[in-house]
Formats: sequence, C-alpha cells, structure tokens
Amino acid sequence: MRDTRESRLLLILLVAVAFALITVDIKGGESSPLGGARRAAATVLGPVERGAASAVDPVADTVRAFRDAASNSGRTDQLARENTELRQKLASSDMAGARTKQLDDLLRTAGAGGYTVKAAQTIAIGPAQGFSWTITIDAGSDDGLTRDMTVVNGQGLVGRITTVAPTTATVLLASDPGFTAGTRLEGTGEIGFAAGGGTSAMKVSLLNGKAQVKEGDRLVTFGSQSGRPFVPGVPVGRVVQVEATPGQLTKTVLVEPFVQFTRLDLVGVVVVPPRTDPRDAVLPPAPAAQGQAAPAAPAAPAVPAAPAAAPPAKPTGGN
Repeated sequence: MRDTRESRLLLILLVAVAFALITVDIKGGESSPLGGARRAAATVLGPVERGAASAVDPVADTVRAFRDAASNSGRTDQLARENTELRQKLASSDMAGARTKQLDDLLRTAGAGGYTVKAAQTIAIGPAQGFSWTITIDAGSDDGLTRDMTVVNGQGLVGRITTVAPTTATVLLASDPGFTAGTRLEGTGEIGFAAGGGTSAMKVSLLNGKAQVKEGDRLVTFGSQSGRPFVPGVPVGRVVQVEATPGQLTKTVLVEPFVQFTRLDLVGVVVVPPRTDPRDAVLPPAPAAQGQAAPAAPAAPAVPAAPAAAPPAKPTGGN
C-alpha cells in the first residue's frame, strides 16, 4: 500500500475502532457483546495453539535440559570443591588433635620421670647409618642434642641417638635387633638386658635365673651412668611369655614394647637426666586383677608432675 493521505486516515480510523472495541469489551465484562466472537476465536485458534505448543515443547524442553544440566554441573563441581575443603579441614583438625594428645602424653611422661626433654618430630624412617630400624628427627646439634641421648614418647622407650647433624639426628629404635638396654622388673627390681626383636617381641635376659616373673609384669630402663645412653625409669614393655630355661644362670622372657614403632611421630629427646631414679613412677597405674575394680587413686601422683615438664621443654644451654 502506498503511503498516501487516504491510507494514513484509514490506519487512524482502524486504530480508533480497535480502542473502542477494547473499551466496550472491558466494560461489558462477562456480558460483553464481543464475548461470543472471543469464544469463537478461541475455538478456532485453540487447536492451532496446542499443535504449535506440542511442536515447540520438545525444543523448549531440550533448551531447558541443557540449561539445567549446565547449572547442575556447576553446582556439582561447587559441592565437590566444598566437600574436598571440608575433608581437608577435618583431616587437619584430626591431625592437630592427635599431635596435641601426643604432646600431652610426652609431657606427662617427662613430668613423672623428671626428664628435661627436647620435643622433635619424626621426618623419616628407614635404614640409615647401617642400621635397619631407625628414624630421623628434625632436631640436631643446634638444639643441644648429642650422641647417646635417650629418646622417648608418651608411651615409653623409643631408642637412643646414634648420629647428630646440625638440624637432624638419627635414632636407633629399641626394636632394632642390634639394640640393647638394661632393664629392671617392676616391683621386684630384678635386673636384665633387653634386645630388640624387629617385628617380634623384645627378648629380655634376667640375671637371676630364679627370678619370679609372670605374664603381664612390666619393665623399665635400669639407667646408665650420667644418663647416657639411657636414663632410668622409662617404660620398656610388658612380659608376654616366660621361656623355660631349667639349669640356666639367666631367665629369658619375651616383652611386648609399649611403643608402636611403625606409628612414631612426636618424640622427646632427654637432654637432662632426672636428679633421682624415678623407679616405677613413670609406669601407668597397673591394670586391675581379673574380677577386681581398678583403683583410681594411684593415678593421682603422676598428674601433678606433668606441669613440671613445661619448663624443661627447652633444653638448658642447648640452643
């Protein structure tokens, strides 16, 4: 249609008529004179709209599926990252808790025995300096450590230092077959010599062939002159078997160590020996006999001694 004056007038007229019809329809409500026409149009155009919708819906569903999938994928990745972060935080929290307990146990042992200790962490485990059962710790001569110092943890005897570098040291574990330490039997004081058994129990030869010993009896270190290489009173292990040695001058017993050598982490090097022999004071309360309740009172003496380990945590004149 050409843009003429007549065509413009016709367009304006049509627009005016449309507005008039809309006004009449709105004011008429349900009784609008245009209701019939509207219903007729709906009857005619309804099937066409449904057909068009059914044709378009699969495409729309596909578009929505891709959009939702992308959104879900992003959400899944986010959740995976959050779960990873939570697991890392939980692992760090668990490790910190385990370290705290190890330190508490170490300080309790040092306090009960009157040992001045330098705390250190295990940084390597394995053969070193020709020994088969050793660990490397992150403290050395710069921290006041020297050869033949006793190494302990919260459970008992770990070993002794054999080699010292400025910032590290090698510890021969008590489980090494070449390891030997003097021991004393709890209560009776019977003296013996313990040898490392590798993955097996330690073997202790008691000097008295007629010594009264039974399964469950516990042993501590006898100690050396000036506390080198062993300070006295460090828990060694528990008797698990008494070997029959008739006619022998010595009696042999098998001892399960208190320390778990495959799980070593935080240890303490005794840099100053105790002033007096703690005897059996470092041992935990003896387990109750079968059918009897364990006494709670004996645990008290070792607890007050624990704070005394705090000042000794820094070796005197070591740094």
